[in-house]
Amino acid sequence: MAGILYLVATPIGNLEDMTFRAIRTLKEADLIACEDTRTSQPLLKHFDIGTPLTSYHKYNENEKCDWLIAELLSGKNVAVISDAGMPVISDPGSVLVKACREQGIEVTVIPGANAGLTALVMSGLDARRFIFEGFLPGDNKEKQAVLDSLKGETRTTIFYEAPHRLEKTLKTFYEALGDRPVALCRELTKKFETVRVMSLAEAISFSQAEKPRGEYVVVLGGADPEALKAEARASWEEMSVADHVALYEAQGLERKEAMKAAAKDRGVSKRDIYQALLEE
Repeated sequence: MAGILYLVATPIGNLEDMTFRAIRTLKEADLIACEDTRTSQPLLKHFDIGTPLTSYHKYNENEKCDWLIAELLSGKNVAVISDAGMPVISDPGSVLVKACREQGIEVTVIPGANAGLTALVMSGLDARRFIFEGFLPGDNKEKQAVLDSLKGETRTTIFYEAPHRLEKTLKTFYEALGDRPVALCRELTKKFETVRVMSLAEAISFSQAEKPRGEYVVVLGGADPEALKAEARASWEEMSVADHVALYEAQGLERKEAMKAAAKDRGVSKRDIYQALLEE
């Protein structure tokens, strides 16, 4: 029988956040795949975990996947941990999980600490609906695509950022999205844990005045729905009805659906739109 792949969450700072189940799982596993053995060894030593380690990081994720699958198929139980928090979330693991599913290998998660959710809960920003972006792409084209998608995003968005890039990233948000509420969360669960909630403009000033230190989670408020409606209204208010309908047709809507959308924007009936088109 094949072994089981365990995705095990580890503390994001405070070692007391390690769960009893996580400790037991790591002790009982045949092998632990970790991002950096130098980072994981102190944690494992603290909990007297002597299971063999193997490196599994973003630079060897694809080639190491085949080897780990072979180990699992031979009957070994493998645990995957990241340097901190939940594996797969902005960390390696998804390639291996997909391969396990394809091979019919059982996959389970040992839940625990996660920096993004911890920051969201502490921020006080709207947590009913949110999305996770992690680190912004390094490629400028990909980064712009992400920013463009967020211009009309009303949900709270969670990002990760390194301290030396914080100021630049905040400026990027401000230039692309305008001023929004933001929470800067650093060193979560650690001795110097801090959460500062302010506007993006204030956050830029803060990052310029104080040299940021420690890893940051940036919780960004969503766009104001009313402002979006006003912006949309301004885009068609000076248009003729025909141009308004054509605008929706250019977006791929059929004629009837485009008329319906224009009618909704203008607060009139579809019949009124039809009559206006006949008169133009």
